[in-house]
Amino acid sequence: MILRPFLLEATSCASYLFGCTSRRKLAVVDPHADLVDRYVESAAAIGSPIVAVFETHVQADHLSGLPSLVERTGATAYLPVGAGVEFEHVALADGDEIELGNTIVRGIETPGHAPVHLAYVVADKRRGTTEPWLVFTGDSLLVGDVGRPDLHARGDPERLARELHGSLQRLLALPDGVVVYPSHFGGSVCGRGLSGHPFSTIGFERRHNRALQDDLDAFVEALLIEVPPAPANQAAIVAANLSGRTQQAA
Repeated sequence: MILRPFLLEATSCASYLFGCTSRRKLAVVDPHADLVDRYVESAAAIGSPIVAVFETHVQADHLSGLPSLVERTGATAYLPVGAGVEFEHVALADGDEIELGNTIVRGIETPGHAPVHLAYVVADKRRGTTEPWLVFTGDSLLVGDVGRPDLHARGDPERLARELHGSLQRLLALPDGVVVYPSHFGGSVCGRGLSGHPFSTIGFERRHNRALQDDLDAFVEALLIEVPPAPANQAAIVAANLSGRTQQAA
């Protein structure tokens, strides 16, 4: 399996090109609109086409590159069941698996940052096992932090904060050595205490992530204080990403 991270410093967004080169099937997770050319160029340099595009959730802080990438490559779009988007896609539920040659992608339902959110656990059959190797956590588990619960809350962030606590327990049940690849790193408005290191492991976050608390009420209380301002143009960004437009409406 091959994996190429794309870190966009302007918005502290992380996206990933990965997949099976022996069967020539690549995918992109949480693509950014500004990086579509780079995904296509990187896939061409690798010599394998992009056949799948995964979103963990409908983004609220940046324009998704999914529509443009699907148009450019003919790839299949995958989003969580109930995402509410207005364009053609395959809806994935908890436990659903997609095979990209020897690379196996399994969805884990992880609501909380958004009401509809999936993390994607990835295994590589060429390692001789289907045990998870890495997980794309989207905006649920971040490095040194967790996703904020207010952006998609519709006036009830406490409910989403409580859901996020349960989702994090599901992720923390993965083996210690599973590598964590979130969709944001230090500087993003989607968290408050994100590390400048963009990647981690489940075991490291379990031991060192101060945002993770066993007590539900304490977790919720901490998550709902001193919430940073929402992203600029959030409503327009969400509307564009739901519709599949390649740019925000004026």
